[in-house]
Amino acid sequence: MKRRTVIQRGLIAGAVLLFGRRHGLARADEPDFVIRSDVRLVLLDVSVKDNRGGFITGLSKEDFHVDENGVPQEITVFADNDIPVTVGILVDNSRSMAPKRNDVLAAATAFIEGSNPHDEIFVLNFNETVKRGLPDGVLFSDNLRQLRSALSHGFPEGRTALNDAIVDGLQQLRLGKRDKKTLVVITDGGDNASRHTHRETMDAVERSIATIYAIGLFDNDDPDRNPGMLKKLAHITGGQAYFPDDPEDLTSVCQAIAKDIRTRYTIGYPPQAKNGGDWRHVHVHVSAPGRTHLVARTRTSYFYNEESGDPAGGQ
Repeated sequence: MKRRTVIQRGLIAGAVLLFGRRHGLARADEPDFVIRSDVRLVLLDVSVKDNRGGFITGLSKEDFHVDENGVPQEITVFADNDIPVTVGILVDNSRSMAPKRNDVLAAATAFIEGSNPHDEIFVLNFNETVKRGLPDGVLFSDNLRQLRSALSHGFPEGRTALNDAIVDGLQQLRLGKRDKKTLVVITDGGDNASRHTHRETMDAVERSIATIYAIGLFDNDDPDRNPGMLKKLAHITGGQAYFPDDPEDLTSVCQAIAKDIRTRYTIGYPPQAKNGGDWRHVHVHVSAPGRTHLVARTRTSYFYNEESGDPAGGQ
């Protein structure tokens, strides 16, 4: 039986600003996991863990507190359902990944198997160029066999265009029907081949609604390793960065990411109107009776644009 979630008549915008003048209806062939609203809302995709890294479920709206630019906000939307998302899996297919390839494919498959069966997923394989893993004309899939084939597309060679993969992944996320958007990036090095600069990439990330999970399989002697980049991607978007010591640990990491995505909360509040646009900084604090040291992760900022009808100013 499908689980229906309807709160205030508004479509979930995943991680950032929803301009509530959008009026979407679920298609007949889609599961009815929607939140509807006629008001302008900031909707945040929030993960909560304890100090041991355990996932915390069962919290109520009263357990969350949101500040925007230091000012407390009134939470008017709350949901804790396992809501389908649009997911992009970005797999580093450069030459240095060859010894880790089997572990990466097994782990990415485990991620797909642990995800919501109604997720729509795509795969981008990248080395010096970025290639779509799914067949031509197929943007997204929930078919495990098709996605396994997409993951194994091509063979490891060349250098690493990480920036290009992230920018292309964000662009494809925008084509998805699910309003919550996520990227999972698996790489063993920093960027050494992209057309897009670091600043261009971070600007695209900051203006997106995506939550990014990053996995770095770094060798200590790799001159191109850049864990700081992956940590920044995760921090800005409310995701998480992982650096397993052994590629064999990848499967448990990917299973943890799938669980994190499925146990996230959605909280929303109406932002203060302002002419023009500006960056706004968000902080979410969570506390609950009988629970201590709870940590909430969500996007740390968004761009408010009074004129635009798209999240984060249309990016």
